[in-house]
Amino acid sequence: MMGGMASEETRTQDHPDIRSPATDERRSAAEGSPMRAWSDASGTAAGASHARAWTMRLVVVGIVLSALNLRPAITSLGALLEEVRDGLGMSGSVAGLLTSVPPLCFAVFGVMAPRLARRFGLGAVVCVGMAAITAGLLIRPYAGGTAGFLAASALALMGIAVSNVLMPVIVKRWFPDRVGSMTGLYSMALALGTSLAAAVTVPMTQAMGGGWQAGLAVWAALAAAAVVPWMPFVRDREGARTGGPAAAGREPHAREDAAPAPSLRITRSRTAWALAAFFGLQATAAYITMGWMAQIFRDAGVAAGTAGLLLAVTMVMGVPLAFVIPRLATRLPQQGPIVLALGVCGLAGYAGLYLAPAQGAWAWALLLGVSNCAFPLALTMVGMRARTGAGVAQLSAFAQSTGYLISIPGPLLVGVLYQHSGGWGLPLALMAALMVPQMAVGILAGRNRTVEDEAAR
Repeated sequence: MMGGMASEETRTQDHPDIRSPATDERRSAAEGSPMRAWSDASGTAAGASHARAWTMRLVVVGIVLSALNLRPAITSLGALLEEVRDGLGMSGSVAGLLTSVPPLCFAVFGVMAPRLARRFGLGAVVCVGMAAITAGLLIRPYAGGTAGFLAASALALMGIAVSNVLMPVIVKRWFPDRVGSMTGLYSMALALGTSLAAAVTVPMTQAMGGGWQAGLAVWAALAAAAVVPWMPFVRDREGARTGGPAAAGREPHAREDAAPAPSLRITRSRTAWALAAFFGLQATAAYITMGWMAQIFRDAGVAAGTAGLLLAVTMVMGVPLAFVIPRLATRLPQQGPIVLALGVCGLAGYAGLYLAPAQGAWAWALLLGVSNCAFPLALTMVGMRARTGAGVAQLSAFAQSTGYLISIPGPLLVGVLYQHSGGWGLPLALMAALMVPQMAVGILAGRNRTVEDEAAR
């Protein structure tokens, strides 16, 4: 009994804002005013509840603003790729290398994200990531030469990479009972930022005088705005102690008494490998689309502004579907049927681009937009294929880093095939062929299993 009371007193001292009834009674007697003690306790509880509500709102704002900045660095470049190539004197092969830089950076820097989060905290890493995006977008148009452009792009993409990996972890930590809806929210914001950059970069560049440098640099302002909501969390080391997520139903800033979850041997999980392959193949399709689709339409005779709008249509399809698909996926025991439906849309879109790229341009843009929603589905499956927050962090880092490594050759190979064949027939055949294994591994990744069970065998 005495040991239990001593323990309770210790916890109360550790958490001065949280009072037990016994503590309140002792303080009431000491201060001679039971009503005052009750009033103080009630006021503290109300204040804590109010602060927590505002903290949660700030996290939501941070998630949305961060998601808005996870793709404009790529799609704004895709819309102006021809101007950038001419301005920097790039060949088709070098341009293909440029479109392969995003997945390379995501693979290299994404694997570092969980370790950085454990050491510095989730909020600090995402805040620095948004600052890196801001700096990279400001520097790259004026860096001078292809090498400087690539280096500054890599800085921005480094910030995107760590944020890519940590977004599912943040959702699992702060909203453990709303993984589907919150994944849908930030996937929708991600799609909105992607499509916005594709749609307005060309007309905005023309409005600012026609220089592609200003058209790319202007997106640094949106990234700078995303730094602000994470600044209050820079000193929060909860993610450093726990590996990220807080347990369901617990105040996110409560002290961790339990020992951290043991590290998983994630490479022993077949589901983790299937999810990594699915992530890599969908990323291959997505970065080929973001980097080259506007050019496909322009080569078919479509005006530059219209080609940018078509790319925006492809990206904007992710806004409503990125909210619907995760919610639907969490209600299904297996996600294979969704994988198949998205794959069929992709095959139809590639066939249309080959047969009649200009005549049915809007239809092909819509179909490929639906197919690209394999990305929010993959993110949702990351949250569903692990039971614990630590498992989600490991699975997210493994699936995304391995997946982006898989996706690196795709955009580069498309550029090489385009330059040496002089047309889009071979690149489109490659893109369609890759859709078949994407559907196969997606079905495997969508089975109702968890990596904790498989990695423990």
